[in-house]
Amino acid sequence: MTKILMFQGTGSGVGKSVLVAGFCRIIKNRGLKVLPFKSQNMALNSGVTLDGLEMGRAQIVQAEACGVFPDVRMNPILLKPQGRGLSQLIRLGKVVGKYSAREYYKLSKENFQIVKKTFDSLKLEADWIVIEGAGSPAEINLQDTDIVNMKMAEYANAKVILVGDIDRGGVFAWLKGTFDLIQERHRSLLHGMLINKFRGDVSLLDPGIKQFSKIVPIPLLGVIPWRDIKLEDEDSQNIKSHIVSDPILDIAVIHLPHISNFTDFEPFKHIKGISVRFIKNISEIFNADLIIIPGSKNTLFDLGFLKNNGFYEILNNLSSKTWILGICGGFQMLGESVADPDNLEQGGKMSALGLLPLSTTLLGDKKLVRREYKGENLLKGLSWTGYEIHLGRSVFRVDPKESLVEKDQTLGVIDRDKKLIGTYIHGWFENHKVSEKILSLIIGKKLKIPVSFNEIKNHELNELAIFLEKHSNVDKILKF
Repeated sequence: MTKILMFQGTGSGVGKSVLVAGFCRIIKNRGLKVLPFKSQNMALNSGVTLDGLEMGRAQIVQAEACGVFPDVRMNPILLKPQGRGLSQLIRLGKVVGKYSAREYYKLSKENFQIVKKTFDSLKLEADWIVIEGAGSPAEINLQDTDIVNMKMAEYANAKVILVGDIDRGGVFAWLKGTFDLIQERHRSLLHGMLINKFRGDVSLLDPGIKQFSKIVPIPLLGVIPWRDIKLEDEDSQNIKSHIVSDPILDIAVIHLPHISNFTDFEPFKHIKGISVRFIKNISEIFNADLIIIPGSKNTLFDLGFLKNNGFYEILNNLSSKTWILGICGGFQMLGESVADPDNLEQGGKMSALGLLPLSTTLLGDKKLVRREYKGENLLKGLSWTGYEIHLGRSVFRVDPKESLVEKDQTLGVIDRDKKLIGTYIHGWFENHKVSEKILSLIIGKKLKIPVSFNEIKNHELNELAIFLEKHSNVDKILKF
């Protein structure tokens, strides 16, 4: 019989995604077939499966922790905030429309039927499934329509572990309040609690833990110390800069209001001597060697943000002096115009930065591709795996000076005179050879990157598993 373990949290950002990945690796390392699951995810970071379907990046990392290929069934419902109170609803990897929160919650029964069906199919293929909840099960105004926490746990007959973040303060009150507000019929599913992100001497918590055990009839199964986790984070609220002193390369990533797929830059944080700063003001661009305009879930809105906050002028002034890289929506913004005739994002047409002779029209279905790409010119002889995930088709008014990808000049271009690079491909910096070529050109000297980002992630997942074994009662958590 398949064993079902679930991690729920006292709120968003308490570390559920990482704990799920860690326990998936623990179970895998015990020689068992384990799969991740999250019925509903809200995130601007998503990826593409081998069969061209879209799912949350957290579940992709969790699949890697399990040693399996990502499968859209691991995240059947994905919501991507799009601004103006609307979110794009993606079911089983395909867009079905835009909805307000009120409209979305009216679909809860319909969505839950999809969730149950996909969960049941995964359950047939594994010894274990580790489920991630979302937000908090104590949101009493949403409990009737919540398909990702206790209702899911009840359907799956999951063993639930509740996670609290002590770094935010008030963790005992947070855990107790959550326990009290969980519906009574669901409390029997709760088998343990974890305190996460503790800093300092854990013995100082002992008096509180002893008193807490008399107040809440659920055992505390571990206090997880603060650890700088070298795994990508899907929540844009948790975007972190990585600053080093006297860097060989200072990268400034513009933190757009609707920034998406910011995990593209995670590999840079693991290259010695490179600083990565996420910035919101033009004053922060100072001394940057590379400026990145990232992906966006609302290209026109974020293009307006660049214009209204002074980035338009400064980027034009810095062209030919400082390297500028645009990825996906950022690539579109480097062009001459972006049009949205079918109101796929917000409608209308806007002049863009005008740095590349490129125009983009948002139309048709979202392009979802994951494949191997072959390079040319600067990247000649290299191949790498990446993915495309965007609305819009771009056309060059004149041929770009230098393309970077075989057979499709719109996928990657470079203008060495203007110091511009643009691409629709996500994930290419995970290949260390591609990163070496691009960054060596920008720095102006040979840069050696010894290992790929995938090797770094795999090492980190193994270290995370060892760390969790040390600081939590894993045997009790996994005992059924």
